[in-house]
Amino acid sequence: MSQSKKLSKNQIKFLKGIAHGLNPIIIIGANGVTDSLMEELEKTLEHHELLKIKMASAERSDRKEIIDYILQNTGAQLVQSIGKTVVIFRPSEESELQLPK
Repeated sequence: MSQSKKLSKNQIKFLKGIAHGLNPIIIIGANGVTDSLMEELEKTLEHHELLKIKMASAERSDRKEIIDYILQNTGAQLVQSIGKTVVIFRPSEESELQLPK
């Protein structure tokens, strides 16, 4: 869980553009954030770097807590949060994604 430097506005804009065409890979259901969900999230982040997550049944106040928990436990950074959809980014060691300066 290495904490990388904060994303710049240009980098966030770039990542939002890529994420726009993505489908949610992780869907958080009625059970909320479980250990198995976090394991799957880790594996998926290692492989994809940029993830779109859908929170199917969470209330607005719960969504903020879920997002904070995910970011804290994965070392990922928040790119965007709109409604029940959140986009996070964590570069991998062998990143193929070249971020702008």
